[in-house]
Amino acid sequence: MIEFDNVSFAYESGAPVIKGLSFRIEDGESVGLIGANGAGKSTIMKLVLGLVQGEGRILVDDTEVNKENLGRIRKKLGFVLQNSDNQMFMPTVYEDMMFGPLNYMVSREDADKKVNEVLDRLGLQYLKNKYNHKISGGEKRMAAIATVLAMEPDAVLMDEPTSALDPYNRRVVINTIKELGQTKIITSHDLDMIMDTCDRVILLSGGEIVADGPAMDILSDRELLEANHMELPLSLSARP
Repeated sequence: MIEFDNVSFAYESGAPVIKGLSFRIEDGESVGLIGANGAGKSTIMKLVLGLVQGEGRILVDDTEVNKENLGRIRKKLGFVLQNSDNQMFMPTVYEDMMFGPLNYMVSREDADKKVNEVLDRLGLQYLKNKYNHKISGGEKRMAAIATVLAMEPDAVLMDEPTSALDPYNRRVVINTIKELGQTKIITSHDLDMIMDTCDRVILLSGGEIVADGPAMDILSDRELLEANHMELPLSLSARP
């Protein structure tokens, strides 16, 4: 589904942020990208989406990510931003959800059908006609996820989806993520959320892969995490 082949990237006049990364994420996998600040997590997201371009090859469904293919690539990928206010820009949740499909030349009737199917599946019909500036942060995060799903992406990329949420809304967002059938790539410092939603974890440090394997194997390895400036998930650190 998504493949990095010896990918490197550096911002102008800076040291490399990503150094020769190679990995493959298969269709349907749920993968957490973890690491301390500056490890390269957000840059990987930008590279997949073609927002920045580095050296090496990135493939999405065997299509190379480059300027010529960006339109096709982005139809396959949905990106949930860390700050939902940067994503929800129409007056109501419904108008935001309609915007993407209509821009992809879906008829209004079909777009409306897609929007209602997503709202039904996520149990969010009550948000449909709410004004974005009048809903809570957790509701807005769920609405942002629904907006992305209305475009029927093959993969969903999420950047810190539970940041700044209260415990109740955090749990609602986690349960929403767990229900998604698409390929998922999630970056987060919330390791308990990663443990709940991801089967596989890629641990990054200094733009390189330190570990790549089953989520529980990596997230329960105190020595590995601490060596890379991270701590055990709270739910594991509380155990004797």
